[in-house]
Amino acid sequence: MWFFDALASGFQHPTDPGHLQWFRIIFGTVLTARFALAFDQGGWDRLTPGSLNAHIAERRLGPARSRLLISIYRPALIVRTCAALALALGLAPRLALLVVLPGAAMELLYLKSPNAVRYTLLTGVCLLLAGDLGRGLHVEHGLSPANTWARCLLVLVTTDIYWNSAWQKIRSPQFRTGLYLAQWIHTYTQVRDQLPYRRQYAVPGFVRRHTGNLTDRDVRLWRLVAVTVISAEIALPPALLFPRTMPYAVVAGIGMHAAFTCLKPRQLLTFSGLTVGTYFAFAA
Repeated sequence: MWFFDALASGFQHPTDPGHLQWFRIIFGTVLTARFALAFDQGGWDRLTPGSLNAHIAERRLGPARSRLLISIYRPALIVRTCAALALALGLAPRLALLVVLPGAAMELLYLKSPNAVRYTLLTGVCLLLAGDLGRGLHVEHGLSPANTWARCLLVLVTTDIYWNSAWQKIRSPQFRTGLYLAQWIHTYTQVRDQLPYRRQYAVPGFVRRHTGNLTDRDVRLWRLVAVTVISAEIALPPALLFPRTMPYAVVAGIGMHAAFTCLKPRQLLTFSGLTVGTYFAFAA
């Protein structure tokens, strides 16, 4: 298996650099979408002087640093979106990546739950350590150690994300028993018409009708879903590394992330898109 050969050789084992170039294209595309969506739903006016968000930023960062953040916020939104698009298109990709990462890190200063930003930075740093990011939309296949180190890091990061997520779910009786998912769907069913931004959710109607009533049957169904998710998160990383099981793991992973994204499309777009994109790093 290439991963263990890479470890044994001190990351000098030649691998196909094209796999990481595919991830570069996906990374840039996902970040372009995320940054473009940041203009919507009040994002452009988030730090308008005198607003609540500006006041919170001042309390958190202090007057001087908050004024700096407010002054660069709108230009940074534009620049980072252009840089992400350039990264996806392969136009000076390393320089574009050096602009994208600080642009993403800026969100750590004002988002309440910046987990997607942290994952973006982790995978982005792995990409930054690659020796051959490619040019344009052309992907070069062959054998070279240029991207071996970066690919191994991406595999480790994604494996840690999956296994840590599974561990947290196992430790949560509410999730493990299906109660959390049943309550979430039930609450969403009750309040969906009152939500200010309904586009942030995409739960199919038949799911709401048949599993959103918080009955014992619903809880049992969601318990089965919870056990399936935990099992999939544990099994996916090793299954992605073996050529025989990789096609099935890819289909299972895409299906699982598609279901996740239906719960919160805008919030999980980055995590799901980047995680599925790292599957290229697993490929032999």
